[in-house]
Amino acid sequence: LFPFLKGILDQQELLEGPRGSENARFGSAIAMLADIDLDGFNDVVIGAPLEKQNSGAIYIYNGFQKTIRTKHSQKILGSDSAFGQRLQFFGRSVDGHRDLDDDDITDVSVGADGNVVLLWSQSIANVSIIASFKPEKISLLNKNTEITVKICFQATFRPAKRNNQVAIKYNATLDADLQSSRVTSRGLFKENNERYMQRDLVVRREENCVHDVFSVQEPSDAVNSLSLRIDVGLANPGSSPVLDTYSPASVAYSIPFVKDCGEDELCICDLVLNVHRKADDSKQQFVVSSKNRRLTFNVKLRNKKENAYNTRIQATFSDNLFFASSSLPSDGTEVSCQTGTAQSTVICQISYPVFRTGQQVSFDISFDFNLKNLQNMAVLSFRALSESKEEQELDNQVSLSIPLRYDAEIHFTRLANINFYEVYSGRNIPSTVNNFQDIGPTFNFSVKVTTGSMPVKMATVKIYLPERTSKDNPLMYITAVTTDQARGVTCQAQINPLQIGKRPYSASFTKEDFRAFKELNCKNVKCSTIACKLEDAMLKGEYFVNVSTRIWNGTFATLTFRTLQLSAEAKIDTHNPELFIIGENTLTV
Repeated sequence: LFPFLKGILDQQELLEGPRGSENARFGSAIAMLADIDLDGFNDVVIGAPLEKQNSGAIYIYNGFQKTIRTKHSQKILGSDSAFGQRLQFFGRSVDGHRDLDDDDITDVSVGADGNVVLLWSQSIANVSIIASFKPEKISLLNKNTEITVKICFQATFRPAKRNNQVAIKYNATLDADLQSSRVTSRGLFKENNERYMQRDLVVRREENCVHDVFSVQEPSDAVNSLSLRIDVGLANPGSSPVLDTYSPASVAYSIPFVKDCGEDELCICDLVLNVHRKADDSKQQFVVSSKNRRLTFNVKLRNKKENAYNTRIQATFSDNLFFASSSLPSDGTEVSCQTGTAQSTVICQISYPVFRTGQQVSFDISFDFNLKNLQNMAVLSFRALSESKEEQELDNQVSLSIPLRYDAEIHFTRLANINFYEVYSGRNIPSTVNNFQDIGPTFNFSVKVTTGSMPVKMATVKIYLPERTSKDNPLMYITAVTTDQARGVTCQAQINPLQIGKRPYSASFTKEDFRAFKELNCKNVKCSTIACKLEDAMLKGEYFVNVSTRIWNGTFATLTFRTLQLSAEAKIDTHNPELFIIGENTLTV
């Protein structure tokens, strides 16, 4: 556009033509239109006869004050099916100075290859929208608040005729603005229980009003106003009159919430959060068992300043915990806790809709342990939130880390075939041992492992047997170790290391004085070890290790003593002793 002012020609604007259409010959035909949209300013039509494989197109630009709008208001293609045939070079010539059908609107003539097309101009409707609400503000104290919205439509027409009317379709959307809409609406229309309402309406010069009622849900945001957007379009696109291109097709209104926060209605709160673990003792470490598998915390919240709206406490916790329950405050304050969208989050709504100035609340919240995910630490974070502006955020969050141990719930017991054995010093002791019977009496015992409800997948059992004295006199001799290998119990031990029964063994014994001793165990004699492994243990299962031994008669016939207790020892540990605790993990056999 080159305006000619005071004898000077100067470039001011560029008209936007077809994009991505090279060689369309845009601008090869141009003509002034005598105010085709009846807004008091002349318009322009431009032809592009080679656009879209030579079928052609025209572009209409509307005048505005002393210039022309740079974006076209209308584009008509020569390939449009409304022409009944595919035109060629549509737009090679254009003209628009006269009203050809006597409707008081300038019409347009367009030249094409072998054709002249007359385009009848349509009348224009400008629809105005005014909405009002009753009540004008949303009360949070009434959970079933209903708002009546009155939407009034009125139209002006160009050219002005006595019986003009336009059929429109309008959409009303709650909780939306002109750019975006919320995922979850805070309001629903009563008629269809949706956030959207659509109606067809005929609009004339006289005001035409409709009434709708919507209910306000429990809002997640009670500070920012709830919006209503109204979008308008033709009920029958392509009909006359058309809607004014330059009039807004959408309007938006806001319905504020009633807030008791002083004259400025700016709510500035100061939430103070305290959380501590409830326990019978002051020990930091928590031992988890089937009878003690719940963590309980006392939560206290206080508001030191102005009202806090939509107050809530959000707790996030490690994946070795489950949210279990929450208690009701003794003063009747409403507290509702629910798991969030993430399984590791729980959100507690506090005194909805408003947590008032000076108000405080105390309640308990409990978590159960996830026994499928054992960890040595429970980590929790509590945070107080609201839609009001927080003055001091440092006291809104509490983080806790609790060391954990798990009671393995393993019971460790033993059963032996003899508890007392008497030695006779005058008995003949064979110097050559040909079989187990030549060694001495049988001492057989079993170690029993009983598992509980805790998922302990692996454990080790070690059995320590007195083997030799300090002067190398033999004490106990392992002849057999049996387990239920099919159930995952395996043992390693030196069984019959002297090959007795397969070849003769010459035994020799040395005199020793044990009158000062009451017991022979691994603290004062040398011991041998039986190492067993328990894998893939089942819950509430029973597992055995059976040990067969012989007591060397020759040693005790040679020793000097009054009464001696010969003690073996068995010990059990889990694969992760830092995580699991076994109450009684050592046995004396």
